[in-house]
Amino acid sequence: MVLPSFLALARTAPAPAGPVRSRPRGGGTRTAAASGDTLASPMQGTVVKVAVEEGQQVEEGDLVVVLEAMKMEQPLTAHRSGTVSGLPATGATVSTGAAICDIKD
Repeated sequence: MVLPSFLALARTAPAPAGPVRSRPRGGGTRTAAASGDTLASPMQGTVVKVAVEEGQQVEEGDLVVVLEAMKMEQPLTAHRSGTVSGLPATGATVSTGAAICDIKD
């Protein structure tokens, strides 16, 4: 029996040396890069949802905005408790490191 070349290679390829480990996948919420009062975007994307209102009090871990990049949504949560100001509009495009909002006591 003659096997196609890709099947022949698959049968004769050596096994990997050592255990095969996969990288853990994200899936939970991500706290964006934050410095002081500013919540910054960890990636370039489009704001598809603003979960809080201007002047609203939030607790650490509360959902603030949802970014979308390449049809994948990334929730951004508050890095500290406080009052939200300077929120972007839904549909706004942000770059990596751009300020999403300020959260002050």
